[in-house]
Amino acid sequence: MKIDTWRIGKVGAVLFLICATVLSLVTAGVAQTGAQVAEEFLNKKPITSFDATMTLDQARKAQGEFIAAISKELGEPVGYKAGLTNPNMQKMLGVSEPIRGTLLQKMLLPNGAVVSADFGAIPVAEGDLIVRVGDEAINEAKTPVETLKYLDAVIPFIELPDMVFGKGVKLTAPAIVAINVGARYGILGNPIALATTPEWQERLKNFTFQMFDEKGVMVAEGKGTALLGGPLNAAFWIKQSLAAEGKRLKRGDLLSLGSLTRPIPAKQGAALRAKYLGLDPKGPVEVSVSFK
Repeated sequence: MKIDTWRIGKVGAVLFLICATVLSLVTAGVAQTGAQVAEEFLNKKPITSFDATMTLDQARKAQGEFIAAISKELGEPVGYKAGLTNPNMQKMLGVSEPIRGTLLQKMLLPNGAVVSADFGAIPVAEGDLIVRVGDEAINEAKTPVETLKYLDAVIPFIELPDMVFGKGVKLTAPAIVAINVGARYGILGNPIALATTPEWQERLKNFTFQMFDEKGVMVAEGKGTALLGGPLNAAFWIKQSLAAEGKRLKRGDLLSLGSLTRPIPAKQGAALRAKYLGLDPKGPVEVSVSFK
C-alpha cells in the first residue's frame, strides 16, 4: 500500500496548528478570567459562568492578575488568608490541603464599623482569627509550635468575604482560588500580645468563638481547633505554601487563619457581635459590625 507522506505531513501540520491555537486560547483564557473576574468583583456583580476545567495552577495565575487589578482600589498587600481549613470541605472540593489568598490594606476595617449590607455580590460574614508576624525568622520555623516564637499578636476578626459566584456555577477549589479565596473586607479587633508559652499554645487551640445577632441571639459557634486543628497549624501552612513559591513572610504581615463558623448572610439593618472566650488571659474579647 502506498503511503501519501505529503497528506500525512499536511494533517500533522494542521493538528499542530490546532493544538497550538487551543494552548494559546487556554493561556489567554486564564489571563482573561483574572481580569474579567476582577472587574465583576469590583462592580459587585455575581459571576454567572466559570471554567469548571480550570486547574489549581491556572487558578493561581488568574488570582495573581485578579489581585493586581483590585489592588488599584483596595491597596497594597498586608498579609494572607487561608481557606478550606476544614478537612471535610477539602474532601468535598477534591483537594488535600487549604488554599491561600491575599489581604489588601483597605479590606481591613476597624472594630464597630458600619458596612453596607451589599458590600459584595454574595456578601456574608464568618468568624475568623488573625495572627501578626513579629519576626521574619518565622520563615525558618520547622514546626507549627515553633511559629509561636515569631508571632507577636493575635487579633479577633470577623471576615466579610464575597463568594461572588451566582446560582448555577459549580464551586471548585480552583474557582475559589481564582477569586482570591473570597477576600473582600473584615473587621479587626484589638491586638492581644502573644507569648511563647504552653499556656498560649492551649489558648489558641481551645478558645471558643460565639457570634450573636442584633437581638442577642447566638447564631454561630466554633472552636480554635476548626482552624486546621489549631491556629498555629494554619499559620505554619501559610508560611509553607509561600515558601513553596519562593516567597517569604515579612514582619507585620497579618495572617487570617480560616473560618470558625458557617457563613452568615449580611442583611440591611442587622448587626453581628463576635465573642472570644478563653483567648485573652484578661477575659472575653469582642468585635462587632453593623450593616446599613
